[in-house]
Amino acid sequence: MNNTETSKQEGVTPFAHRLLEWYDANARAMPWRVPPHHHAQGVRGDPYHIWLSEVMLQQTQVATVTDYFIKFITLWPSVYDLAASDEEDVLKAWAGLGYYSRARNLKKCADTIIADHDGKFPQDLEALKKLPGIGDYTASAIASIAFDQPVPVVDGNVERVMSRHRRIKNFYPDAKEETKIILADLLDRERPGEFAQATMDLGATLCTPKRPFCTACPVHQDCQAFKHGDAELFPFKKPKPVKPTRKGAAFVVINPNNEILLCKRPDSGLLASMTGVPTTGWNSRQDGSTDTSEAPFEADWNHSGIARHTFTHFHLELTVWKCETDDIEADGWWCPVDLAFDEALPKIMRKTIEIALNV
Repeated sequence: MNNTETSKQEGVTPFAHRLLEWYDANARAMPWRVPPHHHAQGVRGDPYHIWLSEVMLQQTQVATVTDYFIKFITLWPSVYDLAASDEEDVLKAWAGLGYYSRARNLKKCADTIIADHDGKFPQDLEALKKLPGIGDYTASAIASIAFDQPVPVVDGNVERVMSRHRRIKNFYPDAKEETKIILADLLDRERPGEFAQATMDLGATLCTPKRPFCTACPVHQDCQAFKHGDAELFPFKKPKPVKPTRKGAAFVVINPNNEILLCKRPDSGLLASMTGVPTTGWNSRQDGSTDTSEAPFEADWNHSGIARHTFTHFHLELTVWKCETDDIEADGWWCPVDLAFDEALPKIMRKTIEIALNV
């Protein structure tokens, strides 16, 4: 440990003092966040808002999440409102954010909080981890930011900051526990939630993956990577495996009333319970047919193009086929074309319909 960092001044490490002084002047404004000066007046973040935002922010950028967050708290202002909602409505509001198990777990978690916790988020870290869809990171973020529990919070931005500051040469995610130990020693126990948010903001705005603004960083004096001039080498990450490309076909049917045939996907597997158009049997492990041999019915199918999307573990290319008819027998329902995008459509289905409609 660096003696300068670990020495305490009125119970606060110099690292935390410099970081929070910077945060007080430069905190990013977010609709779920309490500004530093309000926090100083005793105002704390709403646990419901913090939980909702943290779940949305998994694998998603702040700029994208903001509009979804506002939509959700407008539709469901409290955890009681969310628990009283229909899962289908939650999926519709979530459509486009991806990783749809997060949306289903939001509903399950809200139900559990009402049923088992009298509508209140538990403040204990281990109790938070037992809630549906809440893992170690989200539990730590809620405990720290909503309840000022002195627990280390490690997301990708924090990994980058601390790996550079301490020049951590272990690979992530293996180095996460080492990072937690370092943070537990450095964090401000009077302002742990703001310390966590300050570290995140530092990684998002100054300690960026490429060309970090080291000289503007409030803690660069003790940063080992800055001292060695090799900040961009950190954090060490294990090489990602090459993603395979899977193929399949999608079938867009329009009737004379300008309605589109939609169907609900199976209740398990990728995009479970989501709305879409009929497709062939592709999944993350195998291709489906790309021609019309497995179309839902015989028709004069016309090739419209290729819809492409990248999932966590694979790329997908769907050959889009379109026909115009109402003389069919197929599972699903007819939806006016101008209302189709209000359904719980995942991005790949939105792209498929847009290609077929040439919009």
